[in-house]
Amino acid sequence: MRTRILCAPMILLLLAAALCGCTGADDENQLALQLRSDFLAMDGCNGAMEVTADYGQRVYTYTVEFSGTKKDGITLVITEPEEVAGITARIASGKTYLEFDGVQLETGPLNEDGLSPLDALPAFLTAIKTGYMAETGSELLGEAETLRICCRDPKQGVGQGLETVLWFDKAQKTLLRGELRSDGATLVRCEFSAFILTTSTTTTEKG
Repeated sequence: MRTRILCAPMILLLLAAALCGCTGADDENQLALQLRSDFLAMDGCNGAMEVTADYGQRVYTYTVEFSGTKKDGITLVITEPEEVAGITARIASGKTYLEFDGVQLETGPLNEDGLSPLDALPAFLTAIKTGYMAETGSELLGEAETLRICCRDPKQGVGQGLETVLWFDKAQKTLLRGELRSDGATLVRCEFSAFILTTSTTTTEKG
């Protein structure tokens, strides 16, 4: 109990610091902080998403199921298209391992910094947990009212460097879409058909 009481003010300060200079209404910023708190408390997540990776001359689309825990890392399994279905990527401790049988998957770098499609989901989780939230705003995504959060280096301006953009359903507080952008160009887009976040006290689900 004593440790929890002493740490609470520090956690609040860390959360508030993430929004210093952020453009957004007070209610949007507060929801962003609430989401960050939820993801910091997460024990794991699982779900499904459609991943679109743009290599300029080539665009690849995959359907991926994923699951992960703090202890074991993240596992991603491609379910479509059929010719690459079953390829499994395991991401743990910053290292990625691909498992496949007689097929190849394009996972080469999307930009000069070595960004690949497999980096997308871990990058989304890192951004919402610890990234600098430069912008928040409300946006209609299909029929869903969403909170849009843009994370980037605080020293960079709009459309400069690497940006991680996330859309959360305001009512369900679940992740609907994520994008990785480099100098304003979208390199990876993930559309989530299901996203389940497991924390120590509750589970939030989309899909």
